[in-house]
Amino acid sequence: MQDYVRRILTSSVYEVAEQTPLDTMNLLSARLGAKVLLKREDMQPVFSFKIRGAHNRIAQLTEAERARGVICASAGNHAQGVALSASRLGIRAIVVMPTTTPTIKVGAVRRLGGEVVLFGDGFDAARGHAADLAEKHGYVVVHPFDDPDVIAGQGTIGMELLRQHPGEIGAIYVPVGGGGLAAGIAAFVKFLRPEIRVIGVEPEEAASMKAAIAAGHPVALDQVGLFADGVAVRQVGDETFRICRELLDDIVTVTADEICAAIKDIFDDMRAIAEPAGALALAGLRRQVETGVAPKGALIAINSGANVNFDRLRYVAERAEIGERAEALLSVEIPEQPGSYRAFIRLLGQRSITEFNYRYAHGAKARIFVGIKLSGGDVEKQEIIALLQGHGLGVLDLTDNEVAKLHVRHMVGGRVADLNDEVVYRFQFPERPGALLKFLEGLNDEWNISLFHYRNHGADYGRVLVGIQVPAATRADFIAHIEAIGFPYWDETNNPAYRQFLDHDRG
Repeated sequence: MQDYVRRILTSSVYEVAEQTPLDTMNLLSARLGAKVLLKREDMQPVFSFKIRGAHNRIAQLTEAERARGVICASAGNHAQGVALSASRLGIRAIVVMPTTTPTIKVGAVRRLGGEVVLFGDGFDAARGHAADLAEKHGYVVVHPFDDPDVIAGQGTIGMELLRQHPGEIGAIYVPVGGGGLAAGIAAFVKFLRPEIRVIGVEPEEAASMKAAIAAGHPVALDQVGLFADGVAVRQVGDETFRICRELLDDIVTVTADEICAAIKDIFDDMRAIAEPAGALALAGLRRQVETGVAPKGALIAINSGANVNFDRLRYVAERAEIGERAEALLSVEIPEQPGSYRAFIRLLGQRSITEFNYRYAHGAKARIFVGIKLSGGDVEKQEIIALLQGHGLGVLDLTDNEVAKLHVRHMVGGRVADLNDEVVYRFQFPERPGALLKFLEGLNDEWNISLFHYRNHGADYGRVLVGIQVPAATRADFIAHIEAIGFPYWDETNNPAYRQFLDHDRG
């Protein structure tokens, strides 16, 4: 530990890196009843802490080593640090990146002067290819985590934290991929303030450090999930394992949904977007507070980076509500008869409906897929289920069903045999509590609803697609009726998308 403290205190990181802010998360602190602070490594020049370790390693190279050039394997953040550092020092940098790396990281490495080689489906394949290239061409390998100079560079975050918050600290939550960041912070913090808990956080689908500590040595996971690509490492390093096993107080694992919820927390408090690995530590902090095992004192989470593709945010927004237990997904069985929808929505009262999917099927029972916004988490969800079951409705909880969350919610529908007189209309109404009920109240039981799709997209207006069986003789009355509802509408009966995928089976 003394050697690492010396390396950290004499590191060269501030030639390119910056001391980042330690910001209080006021909204989350109030909600959790604990003081939560966020270390903003997303504000580094490459939007990630990795610049620290990369530059500290490259700055130690001899002139002969610099002339050979450097090479690294990285999912993106370490790559950007290597590219920037090498560019500043006039050194050639070759970067091997998995083919699954977000394009925003690949483009950033190229803009910083790195020569990108895309290889393999994950970090380990890229690392093997980088080793082959280094042996063939004589490049100096800059390891992303298992190197004392890299570990020391990352450890400067621990030094900054103790300067920025000299008061009581209960715990520091650190994202763990290969373990370099956790090892560096733990080495410095435990040397000076051994009473502070240092807790590693890993995704459940890439918990390589947890597996290593359980086994007593680094082990290779069979596979790792790629959602949090910045920590998608199958096997931790020997040196990082040695330090983390000795100095980490605990390791917490979290789900992808919990990471999405933490990304939303950071945006709500800071108006900043974290990448999944960047929000990982905060997700672990939340998990410990909500389960009652977090220590007293200030709780600090490391936001390790912000390099996320914009299109990834669609998935994040979809899953964040579930991750913070703010949405329930239910399959509900109701009578297949006019008026059942209104009766169902009335049972829910003023609760906001986030999703409502239905397609007519023969039989006495109809099955709907519904999302309900929660303010009371799992307790409120169970109250809703009990309420519905108490009124004779069949309920299946799909909130934690991965197939339902990823696929089925978008696939409810299909063709129906012998469905006559169906017309399809699209409606738009102001998005506020009770608006969906008002819309349903405006429909007449004279016409049977055969298709219904609604999804709250967070916009000012809600959009509903409705299929209704309207005999030709009553079409004029139907138009007059929906005109009276007062919401804008469009006739989509001849829309080719409906005709191709949802129109009744004509044999």
